[in-house]
Amino acid sequence: MTDHVARIQAEWARERPDVDTAPQGVIGRLHRLAAHLTEELCVVYRRHGLSEGEFDVLAALRRAGAPYERAPGELAAFTMVTTGGMTKRIDRLERAGLVTRRRSGTDGRGRVVALTTAGRELIDRAFTEHMHNERRLLAALRPEEAAQLEALLTTWLERATPSG
Repeated sequence: MTDHVARIQAEWARERPDVDTAPQGVIGRLHRLAAHLTEELCVVYRRHGLSEGEFDVLAALRRAGAPYERAPGELAAFTMVTTGGMTKRIDRLERAGLVTRRRSGTDGRGRVVALTTAGRELIDRAFTEHMHNERRLLAALRPEEAAQLEALLTTWLERATPSG
C-alpha cells in the first residue's frame, strides 16, 4: 500500500528525476501527522471551551506551581508566541474569569498573570482529558516504538533548533 507522501514522491521522481525527494518522505509524513495530531488534540481543548493557545497559557500557569502565576513575557516564551499574541490570549482568559492580572510585587512596572480558582479547576480537568487523549493517539505504536520515536525526535529537535 502506498501512502499520500509516497505518491507525491513518485510524481516528483517522474517529473523531476534530477531532484532527490528522499527528505519529503520524512518531512511530508511528519507534517501530515502533525496536522492530524493537532486536530485530534484541539477536540479536547474545544470540549473545555478553550483554543489551543488558551490551553497552553493555562497549562503554563498551572505548571508554575502555587500561586500559579507568571509574568506575561515568561508565558510568551513558554508558549512560543509574541507578546502581542499573548496579550490577546490573556485578555480572553481574563474575560472568561480564568486568569487575573495584577502589578508585580517585585517590579513596579511589571505585571503578573495568575490562575483563578475556576481557571485551575478547568485546566486540571482539561489536562487530565488531554493526557488520556495523547495516550490514545500513541496507542497506534508499541511502547518500544514510541520510546524510539521520542528519542529520535529529541535528538532532531536538539540539533535543529537553538533551544531544543
